[in-house]
Amino acid sequence: MRPGSTILCLALSAATAAAQDHSRQSLPVPVPDLATAKVVDLTHPFDAQTIYWPTSTSAFELKPLAYGPTPGGWFYSSNTLCTPEHGGTHLDAPIHFAKDGATADQLDPRQLIAPAAVLDIRKKTASDPDYRLTVDDVKDWEKRHGPIAAGTIVLLETGWSSRWPDKKAYLGDDTPGDASKLHFPSYGKESAEYLVRDRRVAALGVDTASIDTGASKDFIVHQIANGAGVPGLENVAHLDALPERGAWVVALPMKIAGGSGGPLRIVALLPR
Repeated sequence: MRPGSTILCLALSAATAAAQDHSRQSLPVPVPDLATAKVVDLTHPFDAQTIYWPTSTSAFELKPLAYGPTPGGWFYSSNTLCTPEHGGTHLDAPIHFAKDGATADQLDPRQLIAPAAVLDIRKKTASDPDYRLTVDDVKDWEKRHGPIAAGTIVLLETGWSSRWPDKKAYLGDDTPGDASKLHFPSYGKESAEYLVRDRRVAALGVDTASIDTGASKDFIVHQIANGAGVPGLENVAHLDALPERGAWVVALPMKIAGGSGGPLRIVALLPR
């Protein structure tokens, strides 16, 4: 083959590779029509059964202030509530594991309204309660749907939502005040780095108690995500009601000034 032919072949090969790579790019997820979209609630209710981290010194409390008819003749109801920031369906603000990270009230709501990528690893977690999401798991999803676009909210479906509110089944242990024997799946270090640094996702969500596995001792996924300004969404419910791709998520926490997190009402919007 003549030198000129070699250069031409290399150029054609490069162009073909570029075209193939372009074809694998993720298509934009259409924004659902709010007038017709199906709304899926992904939030566990806050009540006396709400699960908190074992070392939490308090739990959810709702105390009535008034309930019944007033002297004026109309009905009136009011309560006080008390809850730790981190428990039930909630958000971890970046400051949770990053000294200079944003607090709950400083997060841009736009970051928390975004397309969702639902990664279903239930087949893996069924036989391994300590399973960590791998980069290969993420790339398998991308082979089917294209690269996860920047600004996506990733939701990891482990199947653990079905165990709520059984604390022992959900956390793997129910010893009061002891978090050393927990067992539940979540993200792994390498997959978190890939999603946060390479894919620049908006948030990491999971249907377990933490974006780190229960057996984690260093909370490395929290360190990676929060250190990059990426919040965590924990104890998310009903991910089995969502498609792997096509939903939009609205994940807005209580706006607590200076908060390291807070209760979250998270919903998904699905086109009908």
